Amino acid sequence: MSATYRQPGVVLRDHRFTVPLDHDAPDGETIELYAREVVASDRVDRDLPWLVYLQGGPGFGANRFVGKQAWLGRALEDFRVLLLDQRGTGSSTPANRQTLPLRGGPREQADYLALFRADSIVRDCEAIRPAVTGGAPWTVLGQSFGGFCATHYLSTAPEGLSTALITGGLPTLDGHADDVYRAAYPRIERKVAAHYARYPQDVERARRIAEYVLTHEPVLNGGYRLTVEAFQSLGILLGGGEGSHRLHYLLENAFVRTAQGPALSDAFQEDVQSLLSYAGHPLYALVHEACYAQGERPTAWSAERVRADFPQFDAAKTLAGDGPVLFTGESVHPWTFDCDPALRPLRETADLLAERTDWPVLYDAGRLAANEVPVAAAVYHDDMYVDTDHALRTARTIRGLRTYVTDEFEHDGVRAGGPRVLDRLLTLARDEA
Repeated sequence: MSATYRQPGVVLRDHRFTVPLDHDAPDGETIELYAREVVASDRVDRDLPWLVYLQGGPGFGANRFVGKQAWLGRALEDFRVLLLDQRGTGSSTPANRQTLPLRGGPREQADYLALFRADSIVRDCEAIRPAVTGGAPWTVLGQSFGGFCATHYLSTAPEGLSTALITGGLPTLDGHADDVYRAAYPRIERKVAAHYARYPQDVERARRIAEYVLTHEPVLNGGYRLTVEAFQSLGILLGGGEGSHRLHYLLENAFVRTAQGPALSDAFQEDVQSLLSYAGHPLYALVHEACYAQGERPTAWSAERVRADFPQFDAAKTLAGDGPVLFTGESVHPWTFDCDPALRPLRETADLLAERTDWPVLYDAGRLAANEVPVAAAVYHDDMYVDTDHALRTARTIRGLRTYVTDEFEHDGVRAGGPRVLDRLLTLARDEA
């Protein structure tokens, strides 16, 4: 075990675990998981229960907090916290364009990545829990995709949980990816309308940028091919509490005058590249739709197919008239892999994942209906990333689950709300309110 080190108000320790790549082949290949233990500096010697945090995504490592930021300070009042880098993310064994060719060709890469969903992540948790807690059940806090993992946990290994806390992450239990995106596009359109109502000057700004991009098809300074569809996907910002303001400030200084005429400024290009690139989290693009896959029906690039049913998102047609260009949100498309240099080598691999027809079922509605684990979930009203109706339907299925439904926060409420969201969930799960 590594030595401890300190940040303001906390003591930390790094942990590394070896787990099977495929838990159904426990004697086969292994991968490494990294996790950071955090405990309040005045509670180091106490025998505290454990809380394991499952980050949203898929494809993001756990938060790199400094001290007691966001929800962590509230958690440390009651728990030792384990910030787990889920398989393939952060400091765990990586899965990206640099490492995946070690697996072989696209087929071998796709077979490997099929083992990076919620089912494998939960089995990782159960594999490392005895070493962390001595075998005692722990509390799970799941944000967004981490909530999908927590729901799978309740379906398959509830004996490992003392409590489940979910923020913005109650999934549809049986809906196909098509159902997810049919619900998503109207929700995104509402978010865009609200943005333009707040910043009406952005209607013309977005049209001007989209027209420039459609005409010039620029390659950003970092190598990203900026298509009009990629520009529209900056709407992913609108799912966060400060997202509308961030989008506004991004758009306001997009152009600079040059000897050749107006061009996208270096500053704008840098910001757009950092927002759209998947270099730091390629698994998000690779297994995003696979997170919804269950059974024999392929995802088949669901977001792209369903988008065709919403012609108002066609920017080229919009620019032929005088309407506002609609941004899009949390979705991955075939062109995503053509635009992003961090993803281009993995396009065939992504196609094979989209065609896959042997996905294990993720959720057991019957077992959830008989749940005995205390569960509380924050459901954000009109959450851009997770459909509220889907979330509430799942909440009604999980026996004993208590909801905290609020429009005070967007999808990032557990971070933006500081200790308040977590405190409310703990109160509900403990039946103290």
